[in-house]
Amino acid sequence: MPYQEDLVGAFQGLRRKVFEEREYYWGPGADWWPEQERLPWPETEEELWEHELVQHDGTHSILDIFRITGPDEEPDHGTVKQVTEEEALRVLGARKLTRAHLSRFEEFDTGVGTGSAPCSMTTWGSRGRSTSGATPATEPTRASAG
Repeated sequence: MPYQEDLVGAFQGLRRKVFEEREYYWGPGADWWPEQERLPWPETEEELWEHELVQHDGTHSILDIFRITGPDEEPDHGTVKQVTEEEALRVLGARKLTRAHLSRFEEFDTGVGTGSAPCSMTTWGSRGRSTSGATPATEPTRASAG
């Protein structure tokens, strides 16, 4: 997802993009699903979440994340936690994170079904926010939920 100053807007945009581009797990429409039982791709997120398999297993994507927590809140299932500059310094050794730090983002260990989002990056030369921890740069990339 391209960088956006507005964390919530970027998060919502990424969710919309993943849904529209069908970049999520939809078992009932997969080739391995029995052909006579295969379902078309959902037209809305509401329709997607009506299916029991999705309710149980999720989509293995950003669509499984529903809320951004504040830096002082504990992450819960289906949330993304903002990482403060202090946390970034303690865990990754830098207050200002760059794309190079992404490979180590799992060190924040927010738990299964959660994610982390840096509150500041140096890739753009100014304070900013990224979307999901998996996509904090200006280049389009894919994101996934933990």
